[in-house]
Amino acid sequence: MKSISKHTKLNMLALAIASVFSSSALSASDPEALAAAIAKQEAELSALKIQLQQLAQQQKQQAIEVQQQKNEHQQASQTVKSTASQWDKFSFKSYGSAIYTSDEYFDNVQDTSPERRSRFDLERIVTEFGYQFNDEWDMEVEIEYEHGGTGSSLEYDGFDEFGEFEAEVEAGGEVMIEKAEIRYRPSEAFGVKFGNIHLPVGLSSTLHKPSQYLTVQRHKSEAAMLPAVWNENGIGIFGEVADFHYQAQVVSGLNSEYFRTYDWVASGHQKRFEHVNADDLAYVVRLDYGNFKTGSALGASYYYGNTSGNRHKTNKLSANGTVEILSLAGAFVEGPWILRGQYLYGTLSDSDAITQANKTTPGLKPGNFAQVGSKSEAFFVEAGVDLGQFTAIPITVFANIDYSNPLKEVETGVATKRYENTWISAGINYFPIPEIVIKAEAGVHQVAVAAIPDTNFFALGVGYQFSL
Repeated sequence: MKSISKHTKLNMLALAIASVFSSSALSASDPEALAAAIAKQEAELSALKIQLQQLAQQQKQQAIEVQQQKNEHQQASQTVKSTASQWDKFSFKSYGSAIYTSDEYFDNVQDTSPERRSRFDLERIVTEFGYQFNDEWDMEVEIEYEHGGTGSSLEYDGFDEFGEFEAEVEAGGEVMIEKAEIRYRPSEAFGVKFGNIHLPVGLSSTLHKPSQYLTVQRHKSEAAMLPAVWNENGIGIFGEVADFHYQAQVVSGLNSEYFRTYDWVASGHQKRFEHVNADDLAYVVRLDYGNFKTGSALGASYYYGNTSGNRHKTNKLSANGTVEILSLAGAFVEGPWILRGQYLYGTLSDSDAITQANKTTPGLKPGNFAQVGSKSEAFFVEAGVDLGQFTAIPITVFANIDYSNPLKEVETGVATKRYENTWISAGINYFPIPEIVIKAEAGVHQVAVAAIPDTNFFALGVGYQFSL
C-alpha cells in the first residue's frame, strides 16, 4: 500500500480539528455526545500522529539509502579509476626479426674457394617491460631471445684454430637480459640510470629495431668491432638541453681473455658467466645534436677502460690492456631522403701480451690466428629513398657499404689483410603496415687479399615492432 503524503495527512488533521469545533458547537447542549465526539477526534489525532511519525521515518530512511547509493557509486568510480591508473603505469613493447640468407663462405682462413650455404634464422625476439612509479622514477627490463631459444649446440668456427667444431652450452640460441635499469629523472636536463644499461657506443645501441636500419641484418662493420647492442652493469647520467643530448657512464669493463682477431674486442663482453668481473671499470661519454631515432642528428662518443683485471686467469697477464674507442655518427632524414653513417676507431694497448697470454690459457686454444689488433677501424654508410612519398606503395630503396678492419695494425710483425672486409649491397624495405617491414638485400663481399675472390650474398627478412 502506498503511504499517504505528508500534505494529505496535514489536510486531514485540519479537517478533523475543524470537525471537532463544529461538533462541539452542535453538541454543546448534549454533554455525552460532546464527550464522545472529543474521544473520537483524539483517537483520530493519535492515529494521524503515528502516521506522520512513520512518514518522517520513511523519508529519513529513503534519504539514508540515497546517500549510501551515492557513496557506493563514488567508491566504485574511484576503484575503477585507481585500477586504470595502476595499469596505465605499465608499458609493454616488443620487436623481432626472422631472416633467410644465402652466402658464399670459406671453410677456414686458408681456404680460397668459396662454397654457398643457405640458412634460416629466427634472429631475435625482444620483449620490453616498463613501469612508471611516479613522475620522476621508472624502470625498464628488456629480454632478448636469440636464434630460437637456448640449449647445447655444436658450432663450426672457420676463423679460429684452422676451422674446428666447438661444443657450446649457450647458443643454438640465447635468452639474456639486454637491459634492466631504474631511472630517476627530475627534469629533462638531468637524469640518472643504473643497473644493466646500454652503452652509447655505436649506432646499434640507438637504432637496433628492424625499421631503424635499412639492411636485412644489423651492420656487419660494427659487429666486427663492438659487442652487439652493447650493455653493461653500471650507472650513468643523461639529459637533454635544447637540441643537445648527453650521456656519461661508469660501467663494468671487458675481459681480454676473449679478444679475437676477427671481431677485435667484441667477444670480450662478459656475458658467458653468472658474475661479471668488475676489477677494471670503463668510462663512456656521448654527445648528440638532434635525435637519431626521429630524424637528423650528429653524435660523438668515447670509451676508455682497462681489461686485464677482469680476466679469470689473472696470473697470465700483468699489462693493462687498455681499450679506447671513438665513434662519430651522422644522420640526415628529411622528406623521402635517408642518409646515415658511422666511423669507429679503436686502440688496444699491450695487444701482443694479450695474444701470448691467450695462446697459453687452458681451454681457449686460439691457435695461430689469435693475433689481436693494436688498432681497429670500421665504418658504414647507408642511403635510401622513401618512394612512399611519391607513390601509394610504401617502399624504401637503399644502397649500403660496410667496411671493417679489426686488424688494422699490430704491435709487432705484419697484420694480415684476411680480416679486412667490405660489403656493398642494395635492397628494399616494404612496409605493408607501419609496424611490419619486409626486407630484401643483395650484395658483394670483398676481402682485401688478391687471392680471395669476391663473393655474393642475398638476404630476406621480416621484422616487427609494437608498443602497448
